Amino acid sequence: MNTVANDGVILRHALAFDILNDKLHLTTMSDPNREEQSGVATEKKIKLQQPRMYKVLMHNDDYTTMDFVIHVLEKYFQKAAPEAHAIMLEVHTRGFGVCGIYTYEVAESKTAKVIKYARENGHPLKCSTDPVD
Repeated sequence: MNTVANDGVILRHALAFDILNDKLHLTTMSDPNREEQSGVATEKKIKLQQPRMYKVLMHNDDYTTMDFVIHVLEKYFQKAAPEAHAIMLEVHTRGFGVCGIYTYEVAESKTAKVIKYARENGHPLKCSTDPVD
């Protein structure tokens, strides 16, 4: 593996494993006039966290048809017809229903797309995002 140093010299890197000390050494070699450099390569542990999740909620209104709600659930949330029908009934009876749970960016994107699509088709359908507790 070759790298160009700040002064334009091409450096060659070599990895060596010290069996006695269980250490991995990174040795950098350049031209013969330079001294050989070595160091210990360490692995930095990064703690990963699950992203915060958000529910996409669909809200009931008096004008949007039940068929349109089912259509939106199938088109934008990839729900099968029986599941879309169940969510539509929940929206109709409880006043809202959970369409899905996503990361923030995905939830916001789906909410915006649904609202835009509903307006283009003459429906006042409301959709919102809410953090999962």
